[in-house]
Amino acid sequence: MRSSLRVDLKNFIISVAALVVLWLGWLIACALIGNEYILPSFPDTMRALWRTLGEGDFWRAFAGTLLRTLWAFLCSFAAGTLLALCARLRGEVRAFLAPVVSIVRTVPTMAVILALLLWTTPSVAPVIVSVLVLLPAVYAAALAAFDEAEEGYGRLCAAYRVSVWRRIGRMYLPLAMPSLLAQAGGILSMGLKITISAEVLANTYRSLGGMMQEAKMFVDAPTLLALTLLAVVLGFALEGIFAFAARLVVRWRS
Repeated sequence: MRSSLRVDLKNFIISVAALVVLWLGWLIACALIGNEYILPSFPDTMRALWRTLGEGDFWRAFAGTLLRTLWAFLCSFAAGTLLALCARLRGEVRAFLAPVVSIVRTVPTMAVILALLLWTTPSVAPVIVSVLVLLPAVYAAALAAFDEAEEGYGRLCAAYRVSVWRRIGRMYLPLAMPSLLAQAGGILSMGLKITISAEVLANTYRSLGGMMQEAKMFVDAPTLLALTLLAVVLGFALEGIFAFAARLVVRWRS
């Protein structure tokens, strides 16, 4: 227990040191550039951050972006896990999905957004784009976790003629869940980045991406940087939540 606490404390100190280095790099770069329109100063950014947090429009935009990100993540997680499970159980499904997933993974995001704006609304397009980006990542992670479970217990289940449904409920899902939760935070954080980028391109109303686009149009660099920092903090928070959930699952299994 003490060794684990020491490791956690050491990692925390190293993470704080990394943030301090980044902050010092910001101050140095700002002093060297000397142009507020290119790189705002730390005090100006903090004032813009404080002002933004006090606005009701920001919190409505924050809620809209977070909701879109969660919707995209849940849809991707459910669909990717289901497809990976079908691919694990049936080799034909795996062979069929291999080129489909590769094509979805390589489709240019810009082209998809422009096409979706013709068929949907600026509020729906970021969700669909995020799903298309996250789905291959979830599928690959889930399929790797299911393959690992099969390698460990597949022969034993076959020897005792365990049914498919019992394999799914008692082997594949329980054994794969810690690995999936450990990677879910990073996938969700990536989904947040994709959603905000799509909102910027679609100029989505009541969204962080829409606020960033508005700040860019009015050449408000401090507000743009403040919104970027808030998005980074939100991404860290989402990753931390899923990392904590993965730890709880591992302890519960132990």
